[in-house]
Amino acid sequence: MDYMQHALSLARLALGHASPNPAVGAVIVRDGVVVGEGYTQPPGSNHAEVVALQQAGEKARGAAMYVTMEPCCFEGRTPPCTEAIIAAGIADVHMAMIDPNPRVSGGGKAALEAAGIRTFLGEHEEEARELNEAYVKYIRTGIPFVMGKYAMSLDGKIATKTGDSRWISGEESRRYVHLLRYQMDAIMVGVDTIITDDPQLTARAGREGGQAERQPLRVVVDSQGRTPLNARVLQVPGKTLIAVGQGLAPARIRALSQAGAEVVEITQKEGLVDLEELLKFLGQRGIISIMVEGGAGVFGSLFEHRLIDKLIAFIAPIIIGGEGAKNPVRGRGVEKVAQAMNLTGVKVEKIANDIMVSGYAAR
Repeated sequence: MDYMQHALSLARLALGHASPNPAVGAVIVRDGVVVGEGYTQPPGSNHAEVVALQQAGEKARGAAMYVTMEPCCFEGRTPPCTEAIIAAGIADVHMAMIDPNPRVSGGGKAALEAAGIRTFLGEHEEEARELNEAYVKYIRTGIPFVMGKYAMSLDGKIATKTGDSRWISGEESRRYVHLLRYQMDAIMVGVDTIITDDPQLTARAGREGGQAERQPLRVVVDSQGRTPLNARVLQVPGKTLIAVGQGLAPARIRALSQAGAEVVEITQKEGLVDLEELLKFLGQRGIISIMVEGGAGVFGSLFEHRLIDKLIAFIAPIIIGGEGAKNPVRGRGVEKVAQAMNLTGVKVEKIANDIMVSGYAAR
């Protein structure tokens, strides 16, 4: 068995409820047998290493631990994991990656070594970094990791000339999007998407499509406060934040608040809420990951100001046509192809009849 790979599969179970902590998995092995395993619990609860140690009990003594990120060595909401590992008598610790948090950043590894524990670093490091890519960016910058997502036809349209967009991508792709939503701290859209599509922007679980227990924060970019008071995002489980431009009439702010939204005033840039300022505000709120689902104006601004970190596009094998049909990205655009934003680390996957293309914005 690839024990680190197993630890990574456990870490994925923490995505969606570990934030703002990293999603970590841990496996304890003694004489070739897994005697304990665990993953990060919600903030304030046990980290992956402690969950695994509790399961292993006395069998942890002399065993090896495989953990997807360096154990913490400082007291936060919970005691340092390094102390628990040392006290349990673990002999070897295999770490996929160093914790980028300046409060750890090699300190956990050093503490274990000082206690006579052998350490090993780098198994499946690239996969571990991708799994916690939002945490890595946030802990270094204080700004959330921004992932853009849209579905389009083979001719690059996200809706017909009448605005109809249901459904461009297939059922399996849409189910995957709900998994992505569940794993994110927030979902962001522009107000035109709310007015045109009236989406719920919730994460649904299982093949039956029921609402997931945990819902990401819904963020609506709405400079003029045009969100309808009966919009579905204000009526479904979870919280909705509406980012409006400064100077909006107090009566409108009050109406949106009474309808169930948290209203936040943000300065405007070029007639749109300053998305960079909004991202900084959300980072200060402890939001480490955001998935942007439209509309084209929001995407245009994010691309122009280089605020997108990752993009996922679902391409459906259909042709929509029509001069008035909608494109996924507006904004000013570039004048030459050579100026276009490039994606790196591109992956292409097939989901039923759709093609999913993902990659990272080149800096």
